Amino acid sequence: MRKLKSKDKKRKKRKRATNKEYTIVSYFFVLIFLSLAGYMVYFNVAEKDDVINSPYNTRQNQFQERILRGSILSADGQVLARTDTDGEGNETRVYPFANMYAHVVGYDAKGKSGMESVANFSLMTSHNDYVDQVKNEILEKKNPGDNVVLTLNHTLQQVAYNALGSYRGAVVVMDPQTGAVLAEVSKPDFNPNTVDSDWDTLVNDAANSSLLNRATQGAYPPGSIFKVVDTLAYLRTHGTIDGFQYTCNGKITVDGHTIPCFAGEVHGTEDFTTAFAESCNTAFTQMGLDLGKDALTSAAESLLFNSKLPISLDYNKSKFDLGENPGNPLLMQTAIGQGNTLVSPMHMAMITSAIANKGKLMEPYYMEHVETVGGKTVETTKPKVYKELMTEQEAEVLKNLMTEVVNRGTGTKLSGESYTAAGKTGSAEYYGADGSVKTHSWFIGFSNVEDPDLAIAVIAEGAGTGSKVAVPIAHQIFNAYYYGGM
Repeated sequence: MRKLKSKDKKRKKRKRATNKEYTIVSYFFVLIFLSLAGYMVYFNVAEKDDVINSPYNTRQNQFQERILRGSILSADGQVLARTDTDGEGNETRVYPFANMYAHVVGYDAKGKSGMESVANFSLMTSHNDYVDQVKNEILEKKNPGDNVVLTLNHTLQQVAYNALGSYRGAVVVMDPQTGAVLAEVSKPDFNPNTVDSDWDTLVNDAANSSLLNRATQGAYPPGSIFKVVDTLAYLRTHGTIDGFQYTCNGKITVDGHTIPCFAGEVHGTEDFTTAFAESCNTAFTQMGLDLGKDALTSAAESLLFNSKLPISLDYNKSKFDLGENPGNPLLMQTAIGQGNTLVSPMHMAMITSAIANKGKLMEPYYMEHVETVGGKTVETTKPKVYKELMTEQEAEVLKNLMTEVVNRGTGTKLSGESYTAAGKTGSAEYYGADGSVKTHSWFIGFSNVEDPDLAIAVIAEGAGTGSKVAVPIAHQIFNAYYYGGM
């Protein structure tokens, strides 16, 4: 009897062990199922459009057989891209304004770029009236794709394009309170109507890099516009700019490395506001030495240096790198926006927008809405906060400093108008192809300071000081907005 009980216990024990193994295996497969289900939800919500937009997705060929690619329009109704069909059914993508919108609207030949790529799914989807769709299917006619209406304002785009003139560089204009991109220009440019025939020339022209969207993909030393980062680092270290004092003698030398103020100008004894308004290199060089690597890195990275940016067009991340143990010369160069620091005009427009918008960066967007060929709205982009880059108090300090740049500093060409403006100039040195030292002309700023309308970033490559070229470009754009009947 005892042996039977013993055997029974062993059988029960083995059974429990087996059941436990089955339970573990069952949980494992349930976990796999839930993971797959979760991924499918994520895929359909977050990744669907990217996959469909991919040039490697063969589903696009099916779209092209049934849908006539929709048009791209500006916010004020100008047709920026359309598809024309001749009597034999041959389709041609037409860009009425040619080079003016080349980089931001993009092209639909030899692949896709710009908004032609980003909005591909919408352009190749038809929400046309159901009866019309059925009728077209019966008649074996293509249904018209939806139209994409961008946030770009034609007047601002035209003025920005003309103001940049023959300079290489870029202009970005945003609404800081919504994140809408109102204008985006990059030069050298190209004609999207002739990309197919010009392709070999465009891809092999390293001297101009005309296909490069300098607004989002450009990587430039920021020069003195980086002083907004220095200021933020100083504020976070000291809590205030009050009490700051520095005596500028025209240059500063540490460890055998010398940083001069522009043209060797001697600014004398300055408070923080004066040093910022006059863009005193020596004051900010000393500030960088005092702050050190950690404070500067923290401030830069809080402003999205070395980070992904929330924009839909192709872009390059901005770079801030002081290395493990930076010497004083690198700290000095970095503090005035030289050294290893590189930034895009779009990124600087985003930082400027956050300053104008009380520290909050609105997520930049280009698509205002999608509509049917008959004008019925399919979907609309809703503005949303991406991130608080700085506190409202920090943004207020920067706003006041940038206002004084216009009132009495390097940006006075913007003063005296019916609107107010704030900004920061920059003159970033680099070595040209011939080995000579050249200077990029920078300006970042915003208008209607207390209730900002426009935030702007301008760079003109090798054009000289910020006050000489970039500020007048911004001035034309601001004037067009306030005096052009917009």
